[in-house]
This record gives sequence, structure tokens and C-alpha cells, in this order.
Amino acid sequence: MQIALKSKNRTMKVVTEFILLGFSGQRKTQNILFSLILMVYLLTLLGNGAVVCAVKWDRRLHTPMYILLGNFAFLEIWYVSSTIPNMLANILSDTKTISFSGCFLQFYFFFSLGTTECFFLSVMAYDRYLAICRPLHYPTVMTGKFCVILVCLCWVGGFLYYPVPIVLISQLPFCGPNIIDHIVCDPGPLFALACNPAYSTKVICSTYTSMIIFGPFLFILGSYTLVLRAVLRVPSGAGRTKAFSTCGSHLTVVSLFYGTLMVVYVSPTSGNPAGMQKVITLVYSAVTPLLNPLIYSLRNKDMKAALKKVVCLTTGQN
Repeated sequence: MQIALKSKNRTMKVVTEFILLGFSGQRKTQNILFSLILMVYLLTLLGNGAVVCAVKWDRRLHTPMYILLGNFAFLEIWYVSSTIPNMLANILSDTKTISFSGCFLQFYFFFSLGTTECFFLSVMAYDRYLAICRPLHYPTVMTGKFCVILVCLCWVGGFLYYPVPIVLISQLPFCGPNIIDHIVCDPGPLFALACNPAYSTKVICSTYTSMIIFGPFLFILGSYTLVLRAVLRVPSGAGRTKAFSTCGSHLTVVSLFYGTLMVVYVSPTSGNPAGMQKVITLVYSAVTPLLNPLIYSLRNKDMKAALKKVVCLTTGQN
């Protein structure tokens, strides 16, 4: 929808809503896609919810590593919920419209939660560094109080990081067209719809995005480089296997998340078809959060045992 604003010299149309195209296709294809995405969403909620309950109910998991993991799973629930419900409604919609404020609210929550995830992955890498490289200092450094402080900093920092670029983009003049060929409100398509080039805003937005991608990623890379050096010095083969197993889950999650994130925002994919961008965005916004509980539980005996208790409690089995 567009509203015409009259001035002395011209009439300018102001966009009040966008058309979020999403995935194109016939109604039968749309219904299949709806079913698949809904299944992924429900399984993601179930898997991450089970991890949160396991950490909360099992006292053996009341340690910094599992507290961070529980918060990470809780974050994933909100992360997928910031986009998937709207994506499902969009598939069923005939108009596929999203209001101007709704688009930027989705933009804010999606990017803020993604930023929080980057911070959490960094803190989890730091936790593993302390546990393996500084085992004697770990109990005194990673105390319960310090762990809570780190968790709070991740959440607060994630939601305070992106308001500036989002406000700047929202202030750009959008006078038509209003069609976003994507599955989420993303800065790239929004910049393409702006009436003015807004080079300075693009630079600021790109700087913010690059900092939040490369800053935590380099920190994680540095932490695990030190962890790898420490593990290779362990004389016992069993000790090395245990250390690798402990870190392997986190490294797998980091690889999945940052791999797809960099393909979208770092590698030169802007010239790729919009369909490719949509698929990659769907992977890191929906599929990766689905896989994370499986990755952490399959490699961790304590988590497996705690999840079995959760299943028994929810099903009423002994």
C-alpha cells in the first residue's frame, strides 16, 4: 500500500506496507512447503525445549557449560519464532503483505537474536578454553555468578547492537515499488527499494554486520586454536578423545551457523538468484536451530541421560 504526499512541485508515494514474496510456486507446492517448514518449526521447539527442561531439572547439569547450553537452546526457540510463524502465514496468504512497522520489527528481532547467538557461541568457546587450557583456574574463574553475568551480557548486548542501523534504514524514503523478493525482511532487499542510494547508511549497516560476524568468529577461532594446541599435548589418547568430543559439538554448531551466515552476508552472493538467497536464509534461520539439540545430545552422555528423564517425565513413564 502507498500513500501519496503532495508538495509544491511533485507528488511522492510513501510505502506503508511491503509485499514479501517468499517462496513462489503452485498452491500444491506451497502446501508441501508449508507442511515441511511447520514440521521443522515444531521439531525445533520440541528439541530445544527438551534441552532447556533437561538443564533446568537435572542437577548434574547445573554447571556453567550446561547453563550456557540451556540459554542457547532457549535463544534458538525465540530465534526461529522471530521469522517462521510469519513465513508460514505468508505461504497461506494471497496478498503476502507485511506492514512497514511489522517488517522492521521482524528485522530487529531476527538480527538481534542472531547477534545474541554470535555472543553466546563466543562465550561457549571461552568456557571450553578455560576448561581445557586452564583447568586449575576454571572453578575460580567460571563461577556461577560470572556465568550469569556473561549470559546477561549476551542477551543485553544482542538487543542493543542493531537499533542504530535499523533506525537508519527505516528512515530511508520508500516511495515504491514495495515488493521484497525474500522470505524475511533483510537489509539487502530493503536498500534496493529505497528511493535514494543512501551510501552512508549502507556503509554503516555493512560495518555493523561485518563486526558482529568477524569479531566473535575470530574470537572463537583463536579460542579453539589454543584448545587444539592444549589437546595435542595431552599424553593420553583417551584424554584427547574426550577433549575433542567435548569441543566437537560446539565446533559443529559454529561451522553450520557461521558457514551459512557468511555465504549470505560476506561472500559475493548478491549476484546469485533470489531463490538461492532464500534457501540459504532458511537453512541458518530454521534448519540449523533444529540440528543443534541433536548435535549436542548425540555427543554428550550426561545430556542424553537428562533428555531421557525429560521424555519419561513428559510421557508419564518410570
